Formats: sequence, structure tokens, C-alpha cells
Amino acid sequence: MNTEELIKENLLLREENEKLKKQLENYNNSRKSYYEKNKDIVNQKAKERLKKLAEENPEKLKEINKKAYLKRKEKLEKEKLENI
Repeated sequence: MNTEELIKENLLLREENEKLKKQLENYNNSRKSYYEKNKDIVNQKAKERLKKLAEENPEKLKEINKKAYLKRKEKLEKEKLENI
């Protein structure tokens, strides 16, 4: 392959990359706007799922809460290390 072919291929790949980035951005924006518009409904459904889970399988709920706690703790430790 000579340099001209590589330059053309590079330009094509850059154009494709930009096109895919725009598509991804549009997809993400549409999802964000859905959650912004239906924030109350989504939160209500999540609360109902947690209540149902607590009634059916309290051990699973404990496990989920423990993971969330450990993740928050890890995040705080990372922030402290970054601040130092």
C-alpha cells in the first residue's frame, strides 16, 4: 500500500467514525430526554420493584444494598486519594 491509499482509507474511516459518533449521540440524547420527561414514573416503578423484591427475597435486597454501600465507600476513598 502506498501513502495515498492509506490517506484515503484514513479519511474514510474518520468520516465513518464521525457518522457513528453522531448516531450514538442522538441515541443517548433520546434516552436522556425520555428519562427527563418520565422521571416520576421511572422512580415510582423502581420503588415498586424494590418493595416487591423486599417481600419476595429479602436476602437479595440485603446483597444489593451491601454492594451499593461498598461501591459508595470505594468511590469516596478514590475521591480522597485524588484530593491529596
